[in-house]
Amino acid sequence: MLEFARIEMPLAARMRPRTLDEFVGQDELLGTGRALRAAIERDAVPSMILWGPPGSGKTTLAQIIANSTGAYFEGMSAVSAGVADLRRVARESGARRRAGKRTVLFIDEIHRFNKAQQDAVLPYVED
Repeated sequence: MLEFARIEMPLAARMRPRTLDEFVGQDELLGTGRALRAAIERDAVPSMILWGPPGSGKTTLAQIIANSTGAYFEGMSAVSAGVADLRRVARESGARRRAGKRTVLFIDEIHRFNKAQQDAVLPYVED
């Protein structure tokens, strides 16, 4: 049944890299011994902003980081999310943290947040 569900996934989702070794590109950051790869392997990933054109692997890399570090992946789009969504995610993330599990929050299109929404994210990025 699980294999059938996987077949029903879009081709792009089925082909998406799931590990750092499968990820193509960004060798200056993800190559053996490079800064970001070393941080991921040490489980010491800082808050960061991934910037690049559509299709360059930002979401995939965030998912790989979450999987590699055992963190929960929470994705949202700034186009449809608001401050209430951010507070909900922060509350759920806090509960996971108290249970010993971290959260990787990926906000797609973050530049679409207004100033108040961006300010609402800041304390959690700094924490």
